[in-house]
Amino acid sequence: MQDSQIIRTEYSEVMKKSYIDYAMSVIIARALPDVRDGLKPVQRRTLYDMYELGIKWDRPYRKCARIVGDTMGKYHPHGDSSIYEALVVMAQEFKKGMVLVDGHGNFGSIEGDGAAAMRYTEARLAKLTQEVYLADLDKDIVNFLPNFDETEKEPEVLPVRIPNLLINGAEGIAVGMATSIPTHNLGEVIDAVKAYMKNDEISTKQLMNYVKGPDFPTGGIVVNKDALLNIYETGTGKIKIRGKVEVEEMKGGKKRLVISEIPYTMIGAGIGKFLNDVYALVEARKTGDIVDISNQSSKEGIRIVLELKKGADVENLTNMLYKKTRLEDTFGVNMLAVADGRPETMGLKKIIEHHVDFQFELATRKYKTLLAKELDKKEIQEGLIKACDVIDLIIEILRGSQSVKDAKACLTNGITENIRFKSSISKKMAAMLRFTERQATAILEMRLYKLIGLEIEALMKEHEETIKNIARYEDILNNYDSMAEVIIEDLDKIKKEYAGKRRTVVENAKEAVYEEKKIEEQEVVFLMDRFGYAKTIDQAAYERNKEAADSENKYILSCMNTGKLCVFTNTGRMHQIKVPDLPHGKFRDKGQPIDNISNYDSTQERIVYICDSEQTRYAKLLFATKQGMIKKVEGTEFQVAKRTIAATKLQEEDEVVNVQVINDNQQVVLQTKDGFFLRFGAEEVSEKKKGAVGVRGIRLKKNDELENVYLFEEGKECKVLYGEKEVTLNRLKAAKRDGTGTKSRG
Repeated sequence: MQDSQIIRTEYSEVMKKSYIDYAMSVIIARALPDVRDGLKPVQRRTLYDMYELGIKWDRPYRKCARIVGDTMGKYHPHGDSSIYEALVVMAQEFKKGMVLVDGHGNFGSIEGDGAAAMRYTEARLAKLTQEVYLADLDKDIVNFLPNFDETEKEPEVLPVRIPNLLINGAEGIAVGMATSIPTHNLGEVIDAVKAYMKNDEISTKQLMNYVKGPDFPTGGIVVNKDALLNIYETGTGKIKIRGKVEVEEMKGGKKRLVISEIPYTMIGAGIGKFLNDVYALVEARKTGDIVDISNQSSKEGIRIVLELKKGADVENLTNMLYKKTRLEDTFGVNMLAVADGRPETMGLKKIIEHHVDFQFELATRKYKTLLAKELDKKEIQEGLIKACDVIDLIIEILRGSQSVKDAKACLTNGITENIRFKSSISKKMAAMLRFTERQATAILEMRLYKLIGLEIEALMKEHEETIKNIARYEDILNNYDSMAEVIIEDLDKIKKEYAGKRRTVVENAKEAVYEEKKIEEQEVVFLMDRFGYAKTIDQAAYERNKEAADSENKYILSCMNTGKLCVFTNTGRMHQIKVPDLPHGKFRDKGQPIDNISNYDSTQERIVYICDSEQTRYAKLLFATKQGMIKKVEGTEFQVAKRTIAATKLQEEDEVVNVQVINDNQQVVLQTKDGFFLRFGAEEVSEKKKGAVGVRGIRLKKNDELENVYLFEEGKECKVLYGEKEVTLNRLKAAKRDGTGTKSRG
């Protein structure tokens, strides 16, 4: 048995190395695109697999399930969902500057609808992808690497002839880093590449004469043009984008706002979120100008319509939408990509520089391959031309040979021993032949019809063409300007066929200034029924419906329409509600669940007391808990900005049973579940901070608990029901706090 060797290593070092290896694997092999072709591995492998399967732009579509399965089995040993998602995104014209896959079927929508399952959808390569991303793969212009199980070969990078990283952008989250590159206009980027090739000292500012800024497939307006130079120089920054809002005239002098383009960041669930935000603004009475909201978007494009009431302030409303919704949003730029095997944040010029270097590398390898082929053709053509001049001698050699080997030896080295000749002159001439191996093979394989005059003439013309090609390829390989000219010519053809108009407007727009209309301060009545539906109504409406309101609602209180309400719960928390957030309307309006307006959760807690924040500012609040603990707290302690705070400290398994306003002239009566009543003066209740537990108010018997707290003025009769018996509180014997109280016979 072989001795095993134990290597002692610090555990933290092993973890550190393993984590770094994992992080680099995610960065390089999954999340970040390569600066050369602008593709992540999953995208590159999917496109290459479609190329290998022959799913070309002019061929029938093939099932996406076939493409995904083949890619996963041959090149990308990860989940099928990641491959299909990459395939779907490459086919979505609202996400990519130029779509790379021609999808057939349901590939999702701009509003966030997902694509159909891969068994239902079909795809094929887009024409651009086939001609610009995958052309010349047979000319040895990129390195091929073994796949994960070394049964196939896959390209290290695709021979993309345009800066795809800029044109289609990129998004990816790696370990400890993320990339976010906006899309750009194909024609503008090509012009910038040409400008760089003509002058590699060109500045980023000069390049921006060609690349005006991002060009998002959703259009929109970039409003911070002045910030773009710094973004393109450093590769990081924030782009502010707005949707396009148009005003349409309607009958009767009314107008409507139509949003025809949205910020790129609103793709997907953002449209639904925008509509909800507008509804919320209307419900919260932030604006009264919007009469109706409808989403009329279709395959033809985005169309979100906001109908306005007559005389609406359109400019102020538009600014409110920019300020309060995602109609104006920020696109965070971080132009991070893999360059020379490592992640690097690059500016515009650096990306173009890497692209141009890659194009020269591709062109060099391509024309070396083409030159080698032309030189091979030249060798064979010269052999055939020479053979045509001595064709009679060659026929004599072939007829006099016993084998192909003998004939070949004669043609290449002039060996005539095993060949019968008609004359010694022929033998002497044969001994002088010195064809190359390849020429000899071509001569032996030549068909007799090639000896026809026209065929010989065609061969001579072909030879002349080959000589021209060799001279051209050698010039391209040996002369920088010639190679640059070829690359520029190629870019011009691509631009002519595929470039489109810019969709995003780039400008310096004014900051959206929105003046919020001040609510006219007035007293309203807060109503909340036993189901938790709350609303406010005018004081007059309450007076008219007082009887019905009192019988139907659990909580009723007067408050100012600009104020706040404090909601105390059994869990010891206080939730604040802004009165303007409550729906205000008619008495018979349903209202809104209080859960939707505040942090209160009716499934986890129960309301004990509701009061007006301003009215309790100078008052004191009495807190009483199930375990008999009581305290007074200054109302100012609850004047806070937070929506939710801890209103009191509770012991284990305790909860708040009562909160109410108290003054020192009152009498306090504590009533337990088992019917014990304890009366004492309010001055005996200790004043504490909200973070304190309090003092014991009543000594509880075993399994008993505090149920109710009553306050009354000395000298006034106060009766309450306990069970079926009426208890007169002011007749109870006055005692001290922390007693056991007297048992009622109710």
